[in-house]
Amino acid sequence: MRLTSLDWIIVVVSIGISFLPAVLLARRAGSSTAEFFTSGRAAPWWLIGVSMVATTFSTDTPNLVTNLVREHGVANNWAWWSFLLTGMATVFFYARMWRRSGVLTDLEFYELRYSGRPATFVRGFRALYLGLFFNLVIMATVNLAAAKIANVLLGWPMVKTLSICALLNVAFAATSGLWGVLVTDFIQFGIAMTGSFAAAYYAVQRPEVGGLHGLITRIDPKTLGFVPDFGDWGLMLAVLIIPLTIQWWSVWYPGAEPGGGSYIAQRMLAAKSENDALSGTLFFNVAHYALRPWPWVIVALASMLVFPQLADIHRALPYVDPSLIGHDMAYPAMLTFLPHGVLGLMIAGLLAAYVSTLSTHLNWGTSYLVHDFYRRFVRPGRDERHYVMIGRIITGLLMVLAALLTFVLQSARQSFELMLSIGAGTGLLYLLRWFWWRVSAWSEIAAMVSSFLLALLFFALAKGGATIPSHITLIISVAATTVVWVAVAYLAPPTDRATLLSFYEKVRPPGPGWRAIRSSSTLPPSPDSLPMMFLGWTLGCAFVYAALFGAGSFLYGRNAQGVVWSVVFLVSGVGLLRLLPRMWARR
Repeated sequence: MRLTSLDWIIVVVSIGISFLPAVLLARRAGSSTAEFFTSGRAAPWWLIGVSMVATTFSTDTPNLVTNLVREHGVANNWAWWSFLLTGMATVFFYARMWRRSGVLTDLEFYELRYSGRPATFVRGFRALYLGLFFNLVIMATVNLAAAKIANVLLGWPMVKTLSICALLNVAFAATSGLWGVLVTDFIQFGIAMTGSFAAAYYAVQRPEVGGLHGLITRIDPKTLGFVPDFGDWGLMLAVLIIPLTIQWWSVWYPGAEPGGGSYIAQRMLAAKSENDALSGTLFFNVAHYALRPWPWVIVALASMLVFPQLADIHRALPYVDPSLIGHDMAYPAMLTFLPHGVLGLMIAGLLAAYVSTLSTHLNWGTSYLVHDFYRRFVRPGRDERHYVMIGRIITGLLMVLAALLTFVLQSARQSFELMLSIGAGTGLLYLLRWFWWRVSAWSEIAAMVSSFLLALLFFALAKGGATIPSHITLIISVAATTVVWVAVAYLAPPTDRATLLSFYEKVRPPGPGWRAIRSSSTLPPSPDSLPMMFLGWTLGCAFVYAALFGAGSFLYGRNAQGVVWSVVFLVSGVGLLRLLPRMWARR
């Protein structure tokens, strides 16, 4: 496609508006690592909430959703909708405790919670494992989506796209620190959401679609369903039952970690208070699961009428590298129908989504590599400006490595499944380590090793021709890894009592799991209440799912069903409004 001057003006103006905070906040970010990585612990709830949403709204997300819908229908999104259970658990069980811990990164938690060399090892190993390996895979996935979109809309080869994007991201992330990331995310989220809704509007205007009514009547009702076809037990098991019963609590996935972690923990640690951490994370989950999905789903469904087969996409885009053609390419292919002006807005929105995600991952990964590895093990005791300088250098190196890795990946779905498989079985440990004193650093090591080895085993079997369904490998990995780490919790040396007591008095976790340690403390009981936490979790999940499926019901024209969901939405919303002030009062 050829962009007009109007399109380019919109793109350039959006870049200028988005990058202004980076320039204004550069001096503040460079003053210390606390400012560079946690914004001086002064961010309000609305800013950290919007920043979380903007970070998870990357260029690969609409591509992934399109891939899921085209393969097994709307219900296939339970692969990530199920993580709402994880997210709401983070809101009501863990957000306040994370902020109370006072750590700079979530990896610093290990030497606060555990003791001895095992704790030190886990912190250093995960700094490299997550900050480098996992982080590079995520960034490469986002890069791949950006390269596919640029190839479709602009005709740019991957090398050109990655070179330009790398310069933009490094210039921004290495300059602004987390304050710049937060403020820019706020601006970019508005641009990206506007583009998403515009794409959905013009998608249903295609003559092959015939408006929203035409879309709903021409698509197979099984494809539109919120749950899979009950007649297909294998699909029901893989798409709905396993995600809702096992996957959500057992799998570590960036942005949806059981117990919170990665950049979600970074935002909670940057909050100015415990209540801001809880409220911001709650806002994130509402916007992430209830506000954003439907524009992507609508475009994905429309693409099934416009481009029923992959060959149709290839015929429509003969200039696109054939190796990039997949179901995820249907989303950028649908964008080629946008009128000029709107096309520029869409490109600006996608660029905003891309930059907000990459800048967060660069800042987050750098915080691990600098604070939890370089500062802890390589060059301790240097002044703050030295560590900020090293952080800016590492930011550039991460972007270069992520760009190189991009050439290896084929689709967003591929990396999504890779990360799920490697993290399978570790989630329960991350939930219980806050509430059960027996969990030790040895448990963490055992869980990581077991999960990783099983992922390698299943990968080798797949390469050898074995066809084991992914949901079966997940069940096996979760069961085996859980047995291993629980056994180690009882058999390996426990964390020393002084460390456990110090952790308890600082974080104040509620529940019976700390009874043996609580008896040695002179502090009053925990300010948190497990029954209130469970009630908040239940109401929060009902509130968001009701909003998600209520909106879908009205879009489908199923008004009676939409009214039922609206009642659930209102009742759970009132319950949350009454519960939250009571939780905030318990300090």
